[in-house]
Amino acid sequence: MRLIIDADSIIFASAITCDTLEEAKGKFNSHLDYILKDLSDICEFDDIWICNGSTNNFRVELNKQYKANRTQERPSILSPLHKWVKEEFNSYWTSGYETDDVVATLWKQSVEELGINNVIIAANDKDYLQFPCWFFDTYKSRRELTKITEEEANYNFYHQMIMGDTADNVKYCKGYGKAKAHKILKGCVSEFSLIRGVYSLFKEIYDDEAKAKYKECKKLLKLDTNVQQINGGN
Repeated sequence: MRLIIDADSIIFASAITCDTLEEAKGKFNSHLDYILKDLSDICEFDDIWICNGSTNNFRVELNKQYKANRTQERPSILSPLHKWVKEEFNSYWTSGYETDDVVATLWKQSVEELGINNVIIAANDKDYLQFPCWFFDTYKSRRELTKITEEEANYNFYHQMIMGDTADNVKYCKGYGKAKAHKILKGCVSEFSLIRGVYSLFKEIYDDEAKAKYKECKKLLKLDTNVQQINGGN
């Protein structure tokens, strides 16, 4: 079984709590060991791919407000730690996209090669719930392995288009939280009906601009599974 790990959050957590690069390396290794141990108690895997440190995300050019709410100062050892992980683990990364897109692309390729039940995404990021995948939540208080069905994946994505993404500063339907989003999508059993429900809301909010705003929101939130140039790896 292949395990694909989004290591960006682990690297940030390691860098923000340490004063030196050597300390951060040790912290990263500890975080990674805990994740692998917890997951190994649930299933067996023999192939581990780590992804981190992608740069120049196209979404920032698409919408200048994307992640503009992230005003926290970056730790000085963050970039050196990313570089070390790339070298130490032969990790995967790219330019022009997010690490999420690299993970999504490698997941799709791996599913085509191995089958959907032989690939796990490990991350602390709900964006991956838009895929019908095996997902291991790396957040320390959860650490759960979940199978997302295709129906759940579609619902999760269009639900997120309504709710937005606070972490990434994507909020096209202000005032629409979890309960309102669920009410709008209640009874939608096909992807077409989900699209219709979300687009109707965008029409209500944006009128003539609805099509452009809908497409922009979808482009920001939908992970790309077709990144052409991925660096690193074995």
